[in-house]
Order: sequence, then C-alpha cells, then structure tokens
Amino acid sequence: MCTAAIIAGGVARRFDGRAKGALAFGATSIIERQIAVLREITKTLLIVANDAAPYAGLGVPVINDEISGAGPIGGIYTALVHATADPVVVLACDMPFIHAAFLRHLVSVDQSADVTIPRTANGYEPMCACYSRRCAPHLRRQIDEGVFKIQELLPHVQRYEIGPDEISDYDPDGLLFYNVNTPDDYARALKCMDSDPSTSSYLDATKKYGGNR
Repeated sequence: MCTAAIIAGGVARRFDGRAKGALAFGATSIIERQIAVLREITKTLLIVANDAAPYAGLGVPVINDEISGAGPIGGIYTALVHATADPVVVLACDMPFIHAAFLRHLVSVDQSADVTIPRTANGYEPMCACYSRRCAPHLRRQIDEGVFKIQELLPHVQRYEIGPDEISDYDPDGLLFYNVNTPDDYARALKCMDSDPSTSSYLDATKKYGGNR
C-alpha cells in the first residue's frame, strides 16, 4: 500500500495561464494519463494544487497547498501531511512519459528508506520520487527557514538513490523524466508521441520498459 500524489501547483504563465497537467496529450490530458499509471500501483491518489478547477471531475481528491508560495517543496510537504499511507510517490504534473513499471520499482526497491530518489547524469529527480511521511517535519523546517531546494533534505534522511544504470533498465529512450516546462517542451513531447506511439501508451509501458523485473 502506498499513496500517490500529483503535484500540480498553480497556473503556468508560459502556457497563457493554463494548468500544465490539463494540457492535451493524445486522446486525453497529461494528468489523466498520470492518474491511469498511478492507479496501476495504488488506489490512494491525491492532487496538490492551488486551484482545484482544472482537475474537477477526475475522481481524485484535490488538496490545496498547506503553505502558499512555497513552490514544489510546499507541494511535497502538503502531500506528506495529507497522505494516508507510506510511502508517498510524488510526481510532477508535467511528466507525460512516466510508466508503472518504473514506479513499482521506485516503491519497492528499498522500503526502509525515508526517500527513494532517481539520480540521472543531470542530477536528482525529486519530483518523481518516493518519500516517507517522516520527512514532513524536515520539509516544514526547510520551508520555515526559507530553504526551498528539495535536495537540501537528502543529507538529513536515510535515502536510496536509483542511479543511471538502474534507471536505464526502464528508460532506454531517455524520456522517463521528460517534463513540459515550456511550449517548446510540449511540442517536442507531442512529436515524440507521434513518432513513436508506444511512448504514449501508459498501460503497455510495462511491456516495453522493464516489465519482468
């Protein structure tokens, strides 16, 4: 049993005030695809957002940020406070290529860790990571001290790092942690999906990426 939390934040200025998670992606939206993936690993989901309106009707509770203006670290803190079971899988709302096979590995690889976090050649991926609710007081302390970089949590907790070699078993195309920050990023994501339809199939992703692990 685990909790899954999609960190949706607020509106995106680069997208003319639209919520990134609500952007169309194939026949659905990015966040609807994420919900489908997360429901493969848990039935306990929540969305953390400043505005519930874009996510109404998805069948997932929407929780307002506990601390306004704290950014992603505040979203994670809110998720941990409201989660009903450990561990808590945290996922940014703008990552369209996440799949269930990797998330299962993320949850199961080291259940004693306070944080299980992917580490690529480009650094940590704190917005696709697994947190224990024990981390909530540490995050609150950081926020109160004005330390908003999530990675500052890591020296203070027991962590397991999923390194590049381990990640490669699940990410042969290098798209796993791709996130949509700008309209150009969004266009590239759509192009990837159109050029390789298998990248858009969440429910078939376990067959393509590490399904036998």
